[in-house]
Amino acid sequence: MWDPREFSETYRRLAPVAVRAADRVLHDRAAAEDVAQDVFARLWERPGAYDPARGSLTSYVAMVARSRALDRWRSRQAADAATERMSRDVELQTDGNAAELAYQRARVEASIEALGAAPREQRQAVLLAYGAGLSAREVAAATKVPVGTAKSRIRLGLIRTREALGITGIADPPVGTVA
Repeated sequence: MWDPREFSETYRRLAPVAVRAADRVLHDRAAAEDVAQDVFARLWERPGAYDPARGSLTSYVAMVARSRALDRWRSRQAADAATERMSRDVELQTDGNAAELAYQRARVEASIEALGAAPREQRQAVLLAYGAGLSAREVAAATKVPVGTAKSRIRLGLIRTREALGITGIADPPVGTVA
């Protein structure tokens, strides 16, 4: 367990390292600062995750920050791809009806915002599956988890999204549809 003063000093000294590592990936200072906060929150909650035998604390913080930044970047890319694909689909389905197009776009944006209610791992899995069009097996490989875990994260993320949108009475999607 960390001594609060020691942790505070470590944060003061190494937060810039985490921000720089994340900013190199994200090219967004505010997002990089959020990543640094996540890194140190994880370090505070799980101090045993750092093993001094494997390298310095500075290297560990930089590595975890880069990894978290890549996760965030992938999620952002998948969300952008999902929005673009859904917008194209909506445009094709509405045949130029401006009111319908505006309504469908608002639904797409609300769906993506509602997905924010899901935990990070579930949100990432849904975005990779539906935003980037990856199969559950590909999502599992991309996130380095077992296939069953990837399928569960996709399913639970969709459930949380529906709940955030206030949609009820819809059966769970068959897991095989995301295989």
